[in-house]
Amino acid sequence: MKLIEECEEKLKNKFKTIDDIAYYNQVKVLNAFKEYKIATRHFNGTTGYGYDDEGRDTLGKVYAKSLGAESGIVSPHLLSGTHALTVALFGLLRPNDTLFCISGMPYDTLRGVIFGENNGSLKDFGVNFEYCDLVDGKFDFKEIEKKFNKTVKIVYIQRSRGYELRDAFSCEEIGEMCKFIRKLGFKGCIFVDNCYGEFVEKIEPTEVGADIIVGSLIKNAGGGLAPTGGYICGKEEYIDLIGKRLTAPSIGLEVGSYEGSYRNFYQGLFLAPHTVAQALKTSLLIGQAMGELGYKNYPSLDNMPYDITRAIEFDSADKMVHFIREVQYASPIDSFVTCEPWDMPGYDDKIIMAAGTFVSGASIELSADGPVKPPYIAYFQGGLTYEHGKYALERILNKIG
Repeated sequence: MKLIEECEEKLKNKFKTIDDIAYYNQVKVLNAFKEYKIATRHFNGTTGYGYDDEGRDTLGKVYAKSLGAESGIVSPHLLSGTHALTVALFGLLRPNDTLFCISGMPYDTLRGVIFGENNGSLKDFGVNFEYCDLVDGKFDFKEIEKKFNKTVKIVYIQRSRGYELRDAFSCEEIGEMCKFIRKLGFKGCIFVDNCYGEFVEKIEPTEVGADIIVGSLIKNAGGGLAPTGGYICGKEEYIDLIGKRLTAPSIGLEVGSYEGSYRNFYQGLFLAPHTVAQALKTSLLIGQAMGELGYKNYPSLDNMPYDITRAIEFDSADKMVHFIREVQYASPIDSFVTCEPWDMPGYDDKIIMAAGTFVSGASIELSADGPVKPPYIAYFQGGLTYEHGKYALERILNKIG
């Protein structure tokens, strides 16, 4: 606890900055609720086709307004971040178009979506794929310009690190890249995977030039209350096209029922700025403490984080596994479970995952995971309360400190 208290003292100024961001974003979200006159009737579910589902339609509007976008789809029928990204990409891309990822190779679970063989991937439907590696974790402007061509329909940016050792991109960096892409004459869609980045800053990628942002509701944007779902927000013309892929080309966003209450989705958005602040403080505290003990971790503590994840490097598989297990043992759910690496669907290597969460797999809740391969990196994220993260850190330090 002495080490933890020393770390908290060193982080006072950063914690104050996080509180300021949370307040700004709380007001922004509250104003969206007020603008659309949210009332208890918006919580009511529907059945059948879901015609005139006011809760569904207004939920998309409130999320879009809160995230600085024109329009939005927010749905429990979007099963995960990967599914939301898939629906959006298939809604916008056509045969012979090119998807150009400028933030390196996309996250593992998206690779099968883009260039899988005979599995219904974008490649199977004649969509081309190009990517550009990062240089020291940053955009390679020269290589991007060199690879850019007229067939590019979507420029794709993955904001968070995935299972890579780099910092997440700030909205300032994304905005700079958006301007650069437009100067190349690009008139298509700039598309950002915004997972883990919502409400970390006072602005979102849609406010600095991105046309579409996509994320999961069991990460930041759901505030720890959304039981499932994803969001797609951005320019109305693109949202309309994506809606026709979510349902059917002849129907679009006119249908889609959900018999359960929408209350947790609305309330989760309302709580999201505060919940994200708790996760950011937890990330900084764990980063500071592990750094004091000599463990390399990212993002650098010299800067503010631009997502809620933290990568911590270990010199052995055993230490990595022990770290992740302690997160599980500190969880409110399944605290008695000992995590083991396993062949998780969509990943190339065995994954060990600690997620003793109220919502299954919710990474806005305290969780940790990573592929068990050199370098041995534990990817830590979440924390509904700072106090929970602090307790988990105490257990971790007692085990590996």
